Amino acid sequence: MPAPAPWTRQPTPPPAGLLGEDEELIAGRHPVEEAFIARRKAIRLLVVPQRRQALEKLVLHAANLRISIVEVEGGTLTSLAGFDGHQGIALVTDRRQFAGLDDILARAIERKEAPFVLVLDSLEDPQNFGSLLRTAEASGVHGVIYPTHRQAPLSAAAVKASAGAVEHLLLAPVDDLAEVLTDLHVRGLRVIGSDAEAPLTARQADLRGPLVIVVGSEGQGLGPAVRRRCDAVVRIPMLGHVSSLNASVAGSILLYEASSQRGGEGHAVGLVAPADAPADAPDGPPSRKRRPKASSGASKEPAAKLADIAADDDALLPGGLEIQSRPDSTE
Repeated sequence: MPAPAPWTRQPTPPPAGLLGEDEELIAGRHPVEEAFIARRKAIRLLVVPQRRQALEKLVLHAANLRISIVEVEGGTLTSLAGFDGHQGIALVTDRRQFAGLDDILARAIERKEAPFVLVLDSLEDPQNFGSLLRTAEASGVHGVIYPTHRQAPLSAAAVKASAGAVEHLLLAPVDDLAEVLTDLHVRGLRVIGSDAEAPLTARQADLRGPLVIVVGSEGQGLGPAVRRRCDAVVRIPMLGHVSSLNASVAGSILLYEASSQRGGEGHAVGLVAPADAPADAPDGPPSRKRRPKASSGASKEPAAKLADIAADDDALLPGGLEIQSRPDSTE
């Protein structure tokens, strides 16, 4: 094998001991903050020294919880995270626990709402994956199901794109997506897919009641086996010259249309977390208030836990955030 050219820069592997086999890396300011709010078991906080002052309140929060704080170079953190949008901070946590179909349906029962499920059919782009998870959490989805194969992984980049929404969602990776859709149909949920050639628009379709929204991959759309299990397919009207939408945009439109029809106009808008602060911003946004959902059957215990965080640690969170958690969150 020929030697690399002298000007070729070889990637430097990260130092051993920063991330174990049974550990997960959560990178970015908002994902780290949401991991703290969700009470994920934190093992160590990784910080780039040049960014430490801008991240001071998150660092102080970690110190207050007696979490080990390790300073690492930016390149090392990029190598660990697999992308360079980490904003100079990452949290090493225990391995994420995934949900099952029964867990998702149980959450709907707990909220006293008709089940609302998002199914992703082999998305390839981690940014689209994370963006759709962000919208799903904001629009009141009870859980997200996606295949274990031929699907963008739930990487640090995808978690970052979700702005931390993954900490408040039930995620269920499955081996056989078509079989799960059949199971959902048997349990009384209608399966609605997205197709640019569908005769019915999303606005014309009835998206109320127990519902599954299926979003296909960026290049192929819905797979044949998945499409056969859809009770109906809908399209998003295109009025301009562009013939299609990005998968995450199309999926987001469908989710909010369904949320609106389900009576979610009052609670769906405004739940999306703020855009990530610029790399040189000294503090996070001055306030972030989350409007509670309209459901009256909410579980009170999780809200009390998050309220405790807000009361005890508010001064240590980025920008002194005022956290008003949704009363029906169970994470």
